[in-house]
Amino acid sequence: MSALAHSPSLLVIGALWRRSLYEVLRVRGALLPATIAPVVFLLGTTGQFGRLTGLDGFPTDSYISWVVPLSCLQGAGFAGAATGVNLARDIEQGLFDRFLVAPVPRSVLLVGPILGAVTRSLVPATAVLLVGLALGAELPGGALGLLALYVAAAAFCAIAGLWGIFMAVTFKTQQAGPLMQQGVFLAVFLSTAYTPQALLTGWLGEVAELNPVTHVLELGRQATVVGIEPSLAHTQPGLIALAGMGLVFGALCLFGLRRMGR
Repeated sequence: MSALAHSPSLLVIGALWRRSLYEVLRVRGALLPATIAPVVFLLGTTGQFGRLTGLDGFPTDSYISWVVPLSCLQGAGFAGAATGVNLARDIEQGLFDRFLVAPVPRSVLLVGPILGAVTRSLVPATAVLLVGLALGAELPGGALGLLALYVAAAAFCAIAGLWGIFMAVTFKTQQAGPLMQQGVFLAVFLSTAYTPQALLTGWLGEVAELNPVTHVLELGRQATVVGIEPSLAHTQPGLIALAGMGLVFGALCLFGLRRMGR
């Protein structure tokens, strides 16, 4: 047990995880943009589209309950994408070249920053949930639903972090930051973000049906939407979607890291 705790891989993971958290402590207000933005989005979306619940086939009469998981995923996703911006800064400053010579597998260099992003993402996800509950959102899913929501947010944060890292090792500049954020935004926007699948028409409906984020949102909505009760049928597709995206973006990140080491 002691040998495991002192293994080089775990030591590097722990050091990079602490480093990502220390950055938040050193920069006052670093979490404010990632926390305020999804809360403002929650309020604006509810005010703009709240009457959609009057449409036949809308699964809930509380629109804020419908968009709380969406805003939680957005906040977590933007926290994850920021990992790529931080990595691009390290690449520009030459610090990441030192990390590459560490006597550990390249994949280990990804775990610490991703863990840091997931830890940070709990702040905006919780803030959105509390604001939503204060404004009338429901929690019909109980403890299991809350667990599903936090799993969806944390895992989506990790996926967004892998996406940001891939962009960072590809372009090697912080100027790719907007592309990292836009990738997360489009992935969420082109899903069942605002309306259920049955009410989407044309190409939006076709894209949302193929978009794996649709299943991730269904996983998270087990907490707040009446009619999407915690069950294997609503959980399994989301977990499979998250695993698939993780494998794809994880492989792309490792490919990019190998190219950097040449």
